[in-house]
Amino acid sequence: MTGKPWRELALLALLGVGAAQARPVAVGGKVQAAAVETRTLPGGSEALAVWTLPRLGVAVRNDPQDLRLSYGGRELRYAPGVGWRAAGFTLPGGTALAAPGSLGPSLYVPLAALRLLGVPITADSPALLGFAAPASVPQETLPPSPDLPPPAETVPAPPTLPPLANLDTVRVGRSLYRTVEVQRVVLELSGVAPHSVVRGADGLTVVLPRVTATPSQTELPSGDLLRIEPGEDGVRVHLRTGRGTSELFTLESPYRVVIDTTTHLDPRVPPPVNPEALPQGVTYRTRAGGLHLLSFDPARFQPRVVTAPLGTAQDVAALVTAAGGVAGVNGGYFDPASSLPVDLVAVGGLLTAGSLEKRAAVGFTAQGTPLFGYPRPRYVVSGDFGSLTVNAVGAKVRPTLLTAFLGDGATRVGAEGLTTLWTEEGRVSRVVSGAAVPPRGALALTFDPARFPALPRTPGTRLSVSVNWQATDAPWERVQDALAAGPLLVREGRVVLDPQREAFDTGASIWRATRQVAFGVLEGQPTVAYLEHGTPEAFAAALAGAGVRDAVRLDSGSSATAYVKGGGYGGLGGYLNPVWSRPVPNAIVFVPKVTGARNY
Repeated sequence: MTGKPWRELALLALLGVGAAQARPVAVGGKVQAAAVETRTLPGGSEALAVWTLPRLGVAVRNDPQDLRLSYGGRELRYAPGVGWRAAGFTLPGGTALAAPGSLGPSLYVPLAALRLLGVPITADSPALLGFAAPASVPQETLPPSPDLPPPAETVPAPPTLPPLANLDTVRVGRSLYRTVEVQRVVLELSGVAPHSVVRGADGLTVVLPRVTATPSQTELPSGDLLRIEPGEDGVRVHLRTGRGTSELFTLESPYRVVIDTTTHLDPRVPPPVNPEALPQGVTYRTRAGGLHLLSFDPARFQPRVVTAPLGTAQDVAALVTAAGGVAGVNGGYFDPASSLPVDLVAVGGLLTAGSLEKRAAVGFTAQGTPLFGYPRPRYVVSGDFGSLTVNAVGAKVRPTLLTAFLGDGATRVGAEGLTTLWTEEGRVSRVVSGAAVPPRGALALTFDPARFPALPRTPGTRLSVSVNWQATDAPWERVQDALAAGPLLVREGRVVLDPQREAFDTGASIWRATRQVAFGVLEGQPTVAYLEHGTPEAFAAALAGAGVRDAVRLDSGSSATAYVKGGGYGGLGGYLNPVWSRPVPNAIVFVPKVTGARNY
């Protein structure tokens, strides 16, 4: 499911013509509710509501008679008849800053005021106004301005203003998604009235000036405490939410202040996917029998293989974040003791782990097109001497073999009596004897010079390296990234499971009924498939029944993870797997299709 959440769509519809002149606002990369969008003051200046500024890190006094905005040692103050004053800096000469203005129930200040304060703006386009996430959110209202003269004693006190509205109804709803609780508190008013929010360590307070209400205190079904306190200046609504995260927005007809609170009740259980919060171009479907399918628009996203540093394992979420991706699934089989892959891994056209040459693999072209089959890739080195096939790939070398290793700038290769060549840009860049650490990106070839006398040992000598994929079932020569796992489950819509061909022991734990995960293609879209419990045979049948055209199983059981960044509730990530999985050395990550260098 794609598109804006329902409440944002409702707000845009209710705001009508005014919304057409507004710009969405993002804080820390997260688009805020429609009520936070910019507005245009009568003089034409783009403006933001004062009550929204604390979420940008700006401390405020939201008073039209004595407005204060403070940020990073700079402050702007405004009072009718006095105008704007600066504290902590000097206003540039000729500055003509528009006066604040009231639009509906809220006081707005020009965007130019935030620029003068130095509030960092990360995105400024016709479609979006973005701000950096602040280091902290001010909780307290600023006191009155110290440089305003006290009112003359002869000036009579202003008359008490009549109430703007009454707090008629409070409605509470609660939904539970796996172990994520989403609670909605709706404050329905008889008329439009401004509001501000004060956040505390265990909850928040909504301040409603010139609003009347009946005092009450209620323990909500979630265990949160809701307290309504009317006073001479209005109403304060206290909501104790504990460790939950709350978001506020307003709706009209009738006018309502809505508080959505999301709480991850049990961090031992992964938060689920929220179908309404998925990035545009990502589709989530479920099928009978516990099959979950997460598909990606190939015009927007492409799959890539992403690896953790050699000999380490990371959570799939961390690998997704490191690659700038939106989602990911764990990759191939590995040795838990060393975190080293046990089968083929290729990144950027280079092999980082050798192939067992018997199990199914999935590969991706530079454009992200997936290929499925049984390649048997080997490095081939060529030069004036002719060509040689590399025997092994990895940091561990054996004196009888020619071994290749893609340098990471930290891992030592070689041994006493062996020679290592570093190849870069088609030539030998360095020759070393014994153990050494190749630089990141250099391909190191380690060998016994007595066994391979034809290999050059002089820097600058021509020496090219290529990959011979040794496959006829797909155009593997176009592949940039690949990993092997297996078995191949579905090919051209038919179940093709053949454990004997891929040398799987069906009596071992690798073939048991467990959590299953696969990479496939459904309706032309790269797809992650997750089966809550079943055998590889049951998994293959479920995928074919769902219309999956091609699919290969990835490492399953305790490694099975399928994650969507920001695709959960309340800003949490979403997981298809209902139990936490162990860290893995590599993953297939879906990254946005952009022009430029790959973000690895």
